[in-house]
Amino acid sequence: MFWSFYPVISFELYSRFILKDGINSPLSGTVASSVREAQSVLGTADAFSSNLKDFTQAHLWFPSTKQEDSGSKAGLKEYSITIPKINIQKAQVLVGSDDLTKSLVHFLPKTMPGEFGNVAIFGHSTLPQLYNEKDYKTIFTYLPSLEKSDRILVHVGDLEYEYEVVDMFVVNPDKVSVLDQQYDASYLTLITCVPPGTYWKRLVVKAKLLRLPQ
Repeated sequence: MFWSFYPVISFELYSRFILKDGINSPLSGTVASSVREAQSVLGTADAFSSNLKDFTQAHLWFPSTKQEDSGSKAGLKEYSITIPKINIQKAQVLVGSDDLTKSLVHFLPKTMPGEFGNVAIFGHSTLPQLYNEKDYKTIFTYLPSLEKSDRILVHVGDLEYEYEVVDMFVVNPDKVSVLDQQYDASYLTLITCVPPGTYWKRLVVKAKLLRLPQ
């Protein structure tokens, strides 16, 4: 029981005191209120169930949105990302997919990597003791370990785009504004469920294009 609840409690403390300045929608004041919010999203009777069971479909992460297009104007169907800080190497991203058990998901694909706009990528997380770097159901478990200036590499065919982490914050599942397009630069938005092993909130890691392919 201790090892199940410790990651949840430690993330609550981390998000309140470390991420506090960057949080758009702070965590609720009590675990009970977070549980009520989680129940309202899916209507499940088990508020402490793992996100591995309840959130294998990307469209459930932000219930008020839905996938509109499974492709892109350029016909790009997939690419990969590398995050050296958390040992993710060329993880597959499927454009417009909904199944988070098989890949990372490029959600609501209106722009592609390297283009001006916002690319939102969803990935599962879980309790640290269940982490498997080769399992897409656990791949983003250590996403909260990222810090400003960390690098994220996006591989599209033979091209490699380099992004730099510029912000990290936590929001409620109804804060769909994190998916909005921003056309002043090229952005990458990585999203997973937090605290670890739950689906109460969404951790958002924002990165900005640093280097164009050579």
